[in-house]
Amino acid sequence: LGSCTMKLNATSELTPISKPEFANLHPFAPAYQTQGYFELIKELHDDLCEVTGYDAVSFQPNSGAQGEYAGLMAIRAYQHDVGQGHRDVCLVPVSAHGTNPASAQMAGMTVVVVKTMPNGEIDMADVKEKCEKYKKNLSCIMITYPSTYGVFEPSVRELCETIHDYGGQVYLDGANMNAMVGVCKPGKFGADVSHLNLHKTFCIPHGGGGPGVGPIGVKAHLAPFLPGHDVQPPIETDYPGARPFGQVSAAPYGSALILPISWAYIKLMGADALRSATQVAILNANYMAKRLEEHYPIMFRNDNGFCAHEFILDTRNFPGTTVGVMDIAKRLQDYGFHGPTTSWPVVNTLMIEPTESEDKAEIDRFCDALISIRQEIQEIQDGTADIDINVVKNSPHTMEAITGDIWDRPYSRKKAAFPLPWLTSSKKIWPACARVDDAYGDQHVFCTCPPIEAYSISDLETPPVLQ
Repeated sequence: LGSCTMKLNATSELTPISKPEFANLHPFAPAYQTQGYFELIKELHDDLCEVTGYDAVSFQPNSGAQGEYAGLMAIRAYQHDVGQGHRDVCLVPVSAHGTNPASAQMAGMTVVVVKTMPNGEIDMADVKEKCEKYKKNLSCIMITYPSTYGVFEPSVRELCETIHDYGGQVYLDGANMNAMVGVCKPGKFGADVSHLNLHKTFCIPHGGGGPGVGPIGVKAHLAPFLPGHDVQPPIETDYPGARPFGQVSAAPYGSALILPISWAYIKLMGADALRSATQVAILNANYMAKRLEEHYPIMFRNDNGFCAHEFILDTRNFPGTTVGVMDIAKRLQDYGFHGPTTSWPVVNTLMIEPTESEDKAEIDRFCDALISIRQEIQEIQDGTADIDINVVKNSPHTMEAITGDIWDRPYSRKKAAFPLPWLTSSKKIWPACARVDDAYGDQHVFCTCPPIEAYSISDLETPPVLQ
């Protein structure tokens, strides 16, 4: 899943949070009862400062988007404190993370979009033009590094210096921190604040809406303005001179229960292994891009032909067919794979991020599946497969369909369900349902709640007795 960093969540990291000493601790328990937990939080704080190059970290935000909001509010509080509260313009490049403009608007800022160049890099000429145009009101810029297009910005230092020269701050979105840990530190090359996704880079499992921890790291001048708490001030703002802008979560440390997962991950890995994980994540992405480049165009790479930890496959143009990105994603289910991120950040494309967790054999199987699907598309283009009734457009194929008495499709059951040799009946992961019309479902929302009549007890012979 591109830009989602779904990686291995080791059992050894997850086990502690099921223990009552962690699981049953109340967020507002007295300090004398939580000394061990505070020690863990302090160590994790110091480790994240070391990893990022920042001077202070707040664990209060519960998600990356909430971290963005908290970081921007810290910037606004700082600028108000130094007599520059009029600064409210936030520059957001086209290649930035999708939640950035929304967070800026929630923080009361005016969003100004910055162009990107055809290779995916931020257009520095446009940055300088926008800085000059809005120099009196420039508050900050929000960049994602590496960018959401999957490239490292070679001009990132120049960009940070330019923003600072015009009196602004640099918010660096940490969604892609899995390409930086142990290799580079945002706090060292010019960023003022970042959020981290502990539920991505630092191994807290996520999906389906949670859980998440989106702590923000800041340079020293922003530290006094980190979020506080009215009931129990967190340690990072519990000192004379701290001027927290407010709070963003109900509890002082947000989702504190799951912090032991990231603490354990960092301690078990150590500095060398953390760096190695980043290097392998980047290597895996480039290996996959190289294997697939003869079959699908790779959209963005740097001048040396490399991507960062993720890359975008262009699936927008298969002349002579009606195949689109969703068809490929659905067909991948027949090969036993969940589809990667579809249509983001570029519509009708696939964004792939393998991370360091997959071994070469699994990466090769995924590449083999995509290459095989490209060959199936070629059959449509060559006219050997029907343009509408083919193995790609009809995917995915369920066990019920494959084993049913009736098979009226112009391709074999084997081609539908077992297209490659390593897909055998003993290893097959069957799709749970066949093709559904995604767009129709999105556009025709209906309530699945039972009707009010279903709650009636009038038909019961004896009404229930309330105790």
